[in-house]
Amino acid sequence: MIKVTLKDGSVLEVEPKTTVLDVAKKISEGLARVATAGMVDNEVKDLRYELTKDCNLNILTFDVLDGKKAYWHTTSHILAQAVKRLHPEIKLAIGPSIDNGFYYDFDTDKPFSEEDLKALEDEMKKIIKEDISIERFTLPRDEAIKFMKEKQEPYKVELIEDLPEGEEISFYKQGDFTDLCAGPHLMSTGKVKAIKLLTSSGAYWRGNENNKMLQRIYGISFPKSSELDEYINLIEEAKKRDHRKLGKELDLFFFDETAPGMAYWLPKGFKMLNTLIEFWRKEHEKRGYQEFSGPQLNSSVLWKTSGHWDHYKEDMFVLTDIDGNEQALKPMNCPNSIKVYQSKLRSYKDLPLRFNDVDVIHRNEKSGQLNGLFRVRMFRQDDSHNYITEDQIGSEIKDIIEIASKFYGIFGLEYKLTLSTRPDDYMGEIETWNKAEADLRKVLDEICGKDEYRINEGDGAFYGPKIDIKMKDCLGREWQMGTVQLDFQLPQRFNLSYIDSNGEKKTPIMVHRAIFGSFERFIGILTEHFAGAFPVWLAPVQAKILTISEAHINYAKELQEKLLEQGIRVELDERNEKIGYKIREAQLQKVPYMLIIGDKEVEAKAVGVRSRKDGDIGQMSQEQFIEKIQKEIKDYTI
Repeated sequence: MIKVTLKDGSVLEVEPKTTVLDVAKKISEGLARVATAGMVDNEVKDLRYELTKDCNLNILTFDVLDGKKAYWHTTSHILAQAVKRLHPEIKLAIGPSIDNGFYYDFDTDKPFSEEDLKALEDEMKKIIKEDISIERFTLPRDEAIKFMKEKQEPYKVELIEDLPEGEEISFYKQGDFTDLCAGPHLMSTGKVKAIKLLTSSGAYWRGNENNKMLQRIYGISFPKSSELDEYINLIEEAKKRDHRKLGKELDLFFFDETAPGMAYWLPKGFKMLNTLIEFWRKEHEKRGYQEFSGPQLNSSVLWKTSGHWDHYKEDMFVLTDIDGNEQALKPMNCPNSIKVYQSKLRSYKDLPLRFNDVDVIHRNEKSGQLNGLFRVRMFRQDDSHNYITEDQIGSEIKDIIEIASKFYGIFGLEYKLTLSTRPDDYMGEIETWNKAEADLRKVLDEICGKDEYRINEGDGAFYGPKIDIKMKDCLGREWQMGTVQLDFQLPQRFNLSYIDSNGEKKTPIMVHRAIFGSFERFIGILTEHFAGAFPVWLAPVQAKILTISEAHINYAKELQEKLLEQGIRVELDERNEKIGYKIREAQLQKVPYMLIIGDKEVEAKAVGVRSRKDGDIGQMSQEQFIEKIQKEIKDYTI
């Protein structure tokens, strides 16, 4: 018998070769019906997976991401089967699950039309109704290649040939369809319920623009039709909130073909960007961070020492100076931070030493991957590189997570933490790694509780373990944002040191950390999160004065000057237009407050206040309004 420890700590004794699904049935038939996969010793496994030794097991359902991915992976195979039924000449490429559904790439000369997607969706529903059993089998390498050559699937043959020698080569079969796949998958096609094919687009084979352009179909599926309906509604809402559309409508930013992936910040957008940076700057100054600025362009010598030249050069903008020396625009700030650290002798009394900066950085992203502010070539990262001793790991990480909690909380954004541990190709001493991971676990246990964060075993950087911060917006979309990484490698490569209490040289540990990720991307996310209706403190225009007639302009200008003196961002609309038209325009611009000036307001030295959120508030004195808006700004940012 083998012992299976479940998520709640209870232990089941089962016969060897008992499957994950069998264990689910032992727990309850209801759980077995909704199970999609199993987490065996922190590895996602198929429901068919046979347990052969004592292990920890968590039965996964659609309620967790890994469970969703098994469900969506199966749906991608149903799509591929539908394509082969309707278009047997089309060749299969790959069809993985992703964080929001699945896609499958196909080699076809003709792009898929809306009519094609509808026909494929109908065929998928037939396959689901047939409730075809899904079977897994393996083949030796030579037989696997022969099998796919006979099926005339050249992309599958290439994938098999690129697998390492000795790698298990598995296939999944559902009726007349078989695909090369590592899994996991559901037990039958009938387990999938509500489906929707979303879009079709071009995609290069293996993401390489030198390869053939394939046609990619994106889709989604859910166990209930109501969940699919809710998702479709969210997609429609997301389209309305698209930051590229709102950026243009609200005069925040735009992109031009003469500078792909590099935003032009218009005055309003630039005001908002600077407001966010200034907030970030003040909050870090309170916590002992020291801001610096470094060169945009560095010699290849620096990037060779840091390792970027060997591992990141293709993503850098490289050029040659007038003397023939190779240089590159910086894609990251860490080497410049290291140079600042090296500029003088450091003592243990100086640590923690926190150098933060908002310098512009450049990354040579592929044009097909550019996506508004979400994926750009030029941006400002809210970087800091903190230099600490081993004993300071726990306290420093806790302080950083507290900053993240404050920053995200201000915007009403939820977040979750993931700990990524030592990979197989780690650098440094294992004792240091063990201590670092133990410190990170302790901090996360204190902040979150043991069951409130996820562990990605072996997914840390080669130079140290890390914590990734994933946040959720009002549409329920999850974004990979901040990161906290412990680095033992760069301090050694650059021979960094500090003098300890015994007068001996020691190597510091370097903490790479970002909270927003990049200001550009974060503003893109905020634009969609708030649908352009930014909180008062961040709004580029906090109040707009609207005059009813020319007779009120002089008073309006006096009011504008007074508000500007109080630090309130205000505009004046003195055009000879009807007041209703002016109000509608201000609402479309999502201005938090509209101040209407007519005869009564001029006589009373007051303002008629209209709120973006609450409508007409009524007349206030100038002082009352100033006190109200300043309190709202202060309360939001504290």
